[in-house]
Amino acid sequence: MIYLLFLTMTAILQHGKQENLTPDQHHRFIFLVPAHNEEKLLPNLLNSLNALDYPAEHFAVHVVADNCTDHTAEVGRTCGATLHERFDQNLLGKGYALQWLLQRIEENKEPFDAAIILDADSVVSTNFLSVMNRHLANGERVIQAYYTVLHPERSWNTSLRYVALTALHYLRPLARMALGCSVGLKGNGMVFHRTIMRNHAWSASVTEDIEYHMSLILAGERVTFAREAVVWAEMPAELKDARTQNIRWEQGRLDMAQRYIPRLLKMAWTHQQPKLPAFVYIDAAIEHMIPPFSIVAGLSLLYLLMALFMQSASAIGLGIGLFVGQIAYFGAGLLLADSPRQVYIALLYAPLFVAWKIWLYLRILLGLDKQGWVRTARNHQ
Repeated sequence: MIYLLFLTMTAILQHGKQENLTPDQHHRFIFLVPAHNEEKLLPNLLNSLNALDYPAEHFAVHVVADNCTDHTAEVGRTCGATLHERFDQNLLGKGYALQWLLQRIEENKEPFDAAIILDADSVVSTNFLSVMNRHLANGERVIQAYYTVLHPERSWNTSLRYVALTALHYLRPLARMALGCSVGLKGNGMVFHRTIMRNHAWSASVTEDIEYHMSLILAGERVTFAREAVVWAEMPAELKDARTQNIRWEQGRLDMAQRYIPRLLKMAWTHQQPKLPAFVYIDAAIEHMIPPFSIVAGLSLLYLLMALFMQSASAIGLGIGLFVGQIAYFGAGLLLADSPRQVYIALLYAPLFVAWKIWLYLRILLGLDKQGWVRTARNHQ
C-alpha cells in the first residue's frame, strides 16, 4: 500500500506537466487487429480508424479473421481493411493469430515504421496516430496508449472495471513515466517500432502482453505511456460474462509472477543490462508482487475486524489508515482521468465485487478453474 501511495503522489505531481514533442515527419503505421466472430463490433473500430486526423496514405489496417464462423471477413473488407483469414483449430487465441499475421506482413515486405495492436471490440481517439507519431519522433520504441472502458455507465460491473483501470492503466503508468520506469503493456493500444517487432517474437501465451513486456525489459527496452492517445474497449456488463476473462487474467498473473520475479530481482542485483537502471527491474518485480486489489481490500477488512475485536487502538488506527489509503489511491485515479460522475455511484457495489473476486481467486488457487483462451461474451450477444 505504501508503494501504491508513492505512485499516487508521483502521478499527481506529473499530471499537470505537458508533453512538448514536435515531429518533423509522418511515420507510417500498420494496425494489427485480431478478430474472432466480431462482425457486430469490428465496424465501430474500423470507422474510428477511418476518422483519424492523420494522412490516410501513412497508415494501413490489417485484420485477421481468426477461425471465424460469422461475417467478420466480409465486414472487414467492406470497411476498407486488408483482410486475412486464418483457420487453425489447434493453435487458438489472439497470440497465435498475431504471430500468423505478422509473418504474413513480413513475407509481403510491407513497409512500416511502427505496428499497433488493437482489439476488434475497441475504438480509438481521433488524435491516436498524431500522438503516437510525436512519441516515435521522440525516440520512443514501445508505447502504450491509455486503455479504458467503453460505455462505463452500462452497468455497475463496467463502472467498477472503469474505476480499476483508471488506477491500473492511467495513474500507475503516469507515475512510472515520471520515474523513468517501464509502464507495462496492457494488451490493447500497444505501439511497437518495426525493429522491436522484428527482433522480438510475439508471445502466444494466454497473457501474451505481460510476457512480451517481460522479454522487452529483460532485453533493455522500456515501455512509455501516451496518455493523450485513448483506446476504449467493450467490457462485459454482467459478472457471469466477465468470469472467463478474469480467470484468464488472474491465472496469467500468477504464472508471470512465479516465472519473472526472481529474474527481475536478479537483473536488478547483478545489473547485467546496462541500458536500464536497476530501479526499473525492482519496480517491475514489485508490480508482480502487488496482489489483486480485491485481496488487499479483503485482508484490510479482516485486519480491521480483528483489531476491533482485540480493542487495540494502534491496530484500529492502522486498519483505518489502510482503507483511507485505498480510497486515496482510487480517488486520485478517478480524478486524474477526468472520470464521469456515474462511475462514482457504482462504488457502492464495490463490496459485492470484492467478494466475487476473492471467491474467483480462491477457486484459481485451489485449481478448480483452469482454462486457456476462451472468447469473452460481448454485450450485444
